Amino acid sequence: MRAFLSVLSLGLTASLAAITTLPARAIEREELLEQMKRMRPSDMTVLETQSIGGGTYTLAIYAIKGDASDPDLRRYKLWKEYPDNLVVPTESVNCGRTSPLRVTRDNDAIYIRRLNPGGPITAANRENHLVWWAACVPSQAGQDPATLSTKARELGYSGLLVETIETLRVPSP
Repeated sequence: MRAFLSVLSLGLTASLAAITTLPARAIEREELLEQMKRMRPSDMTVLETQSIGGGTYTLAIYAIKGDASDPDLRRYKLWKEYPDNLVVPTESVNCGRTSPLRVTRDNDAIYIRRLNPGGPITAANRENHLVWWAACVPSQAGQDPATLSTKARELGYSGLLVETIETLRVPSP
C-alpha cells in the first residue's frame, strides 16, 4: 500500500510540474467582456443604449417566461452591459392591471417597484417602465415608455396608479 501511495504521489508531483511549466496566459477582463458581447442570447431584445463614461451601456431583455399558475407574472433575464462590466440578473414583473410591478434584487435587498403604466416617465422610473413594457407587452419592447400612455389605456391601465418602491433588506450572513 505504501508503494502505491509513493507512486501516486510521484505521479501527482510530475503532473503538477508539467502544468506549472505551461505558458501562463491570464484572460484579460476586457477580452472576457468582448467574448460575452459576442455570445449575446439569440432571443435578446435591446431596450436602450446610451453613452456613459467613455463607452456604451446596453440594457436588453431575454428569456421571458410566463408563470403556469398566474398569467400576469413573468420572469426574465436582463443584460446590463457596461463599458467595463456585464451584469445578468433574473427578475420578475406582474403585468396585472391593478398591481403592475417589477421585482429586482441585489446583495443587500429585494426591491418591489409598483408601477403606473401610462403615467409620467422620469429619469427615476424610466428603466422600470422599459423593462415592464418589454416583459408584459413584448410588441412594445424598446419603445420610449413616455409615448405609451395611449397604449396603456387601450390595454386597461388607468395611468393613475401611485408609484412606490418597497425595500426588503436581506439579512447579513
